Amino acid sequence: MKKILPALALVFIIIWSGCTGGSDDQYEIRDFDAFFERLIALKHAEAMFIWDMETGLTPPGAIEARANTIAVISAEIFAMSTSDEMQRFFRTVEAGQRRGEIDEISLGIYRIAKRDYDMLMAIPADEYRAFSELTTISFSKWLDAREADDFSIFAPYLQELIDYQRKFIEYRRQAGIVYANPYDAMLDDFEPGMTVEIMDPFFDELRAAIVPLLRDIMAEVDREGGKNIRTDFLERRIPLPIQRNLSQLIMYTVGFDPGRGVIGESEHPFSIGFGQSDVRITTNYDEDNFIASFYTVMHECGHAIYDQNVARELEGTILDTGTSMSIHESQSRFLENMIGRSYEFWQGIYDDFMRVTEGYFYDVSMRELYEAMNTVTPSLIRVDADELTYSLHIMVRYEIEKMIFNNPNLNAEDLPGLWNEKMQEYLGVRPENYAEGILQDVHWSYGEFGYFPTYALGNAYAAQIWNAMEKDFDLSAAVRALDFETINTWLTGKIHRHGSLLDSQQILAQITDEGFTSRYYIDYLTQKYAALYGIQ
Repeated sequence: MKKILPALALVFIIIWSGCTGGSDDQYEIRDFDAFFERLIALKHAEAMFIWDMETGLTPPGAIEARANTIAVISAEIFAMSTSDEMQRFFRTVEAGQRRGEIDEISLGIYRIAKRDYDMLMAIPADEYRAFSELTTISFSKWLDAREADDFSIFAPYLQELIDYQRKFIEYRRQAGIVYANPYDAMLDDFEPGMTVEIMDPFFDELRAAIVPLLRDIMAEVDREGGKNIRTDFLERRIPLPIQRNLSQLIMYTVGFDPGRGVIGESEHPFSIGFGQSDVRITTNYDEDNFIASFYTVMHECGHAIYDQNVARELEGTILDTGTSMSIHESQSRFLENMIGRSYEFWQGIYDDFMRVTEGYFYDVSMRELYEAMNTVTPSLIRVDADELTYSLHIMVRYEIEKMIFNNPNLNAEDLPGLWNEKMQEYLGVRPENYAEGILQDVHWSYGEFGYFPTYALGNAYAAQIWNAMEKDFDLSAAVRALDFETINTWLTGKIHRHGSLLDSQQILAQITDEGFTSRYYIDYLTQKYAALYGIQ
């Protein structure tokens, strides 16, 4: 499950100039309103094509044509983002700042636009255009490869994506954007300022806590007379109309605004925003696995509610979205797991759940539902992983991505074997086919290396958020009462309303004065699952 944030510019053809002559002193911030309005409109158009492709609205025979269309739109976005007019905007903001006359929204737009400008200017236009077209075509090849369970269909395209990203890192270095570790460039794209130096200790801390706890839980499950959680009802065949009704129940309960959002269906669930007034999510239904769509919708609603609650004064600006992928994931993981898998949530939702499911779970108690939703079982598929082992799936991807960008001799054809070895090492399971192994995630088909770690960071941020929220009101009571108005009001005040006006560290400072720490996440996992399985 992922939040799609269309890149500022996936491709470009020409550098568009907005030069109109005259001195920069003649310009004021409001003179650039039409310029940014056009830029945002183009980004929304690009995102609309992505929505159509992901939700199956684009005919298979039109993929290459749509790739060209997206390339043209992205070219114009890139051109505007690196134009004389954009540079004039920078100088106008800088001049206003020197005079002490600039407002915080203009400074926020400047921060985002200047960062994108510096990144884009480092890369040759023709290569980025080719990269953008490749990401559109490679997505369709990933779908074909998954359906055929044949990695060789996707492998050449994945290799091209890797080669491009390796070159782009070198172009950044040549432009003076230097990273201590090559993989830092990929991490920085999704969580600005994040580095291997920070991530390695974070994952070491998680591993040191999760692996022993997982071992103890598995020993307890295998012990004669040990903890036995009932899960047979999770395999019941639930008709899709009932699952769709469950999705509506969840969306209504947690505060998703249907007047400013819709739900669709896609191979890989995601959310995508066109500003706070149009936020879309998808899920994927399986009659034999109803719980997957249940928590997918909760996850994507976390993303969507964030985008829907950005402050109104940021609407129509490039700040009208979440500030980073880790903060975005903190909202989805907070709702999906810390609330959605809590005992209090199932106390609150149980009666409505039983009503909507029309008797399919007539013999299942509230306690049994809660325990089943939190069963620990090492599995092959990340999106179906239990809460405890989920971060181990992220570690597999993190380690492989780090190797890709630190070992130039590592090729796409080497990755399935490496993937299987890492899954065996971290989770004790080995894929029997590509679909349940290296082809299970869509991210790499878009060239999105560096995205996966934001899920684990989001989990840690979510635990810090929970700890801070508990200090302000009785959070457990609010969850039990399904009082999402109180919960979302708190989140909006601390996080949502700021959009991209504040960066992730500034957002974290709204919540805690400790800075980033894994302690609360580790404590949360340890206490919850030790209690659930009776581990001392």
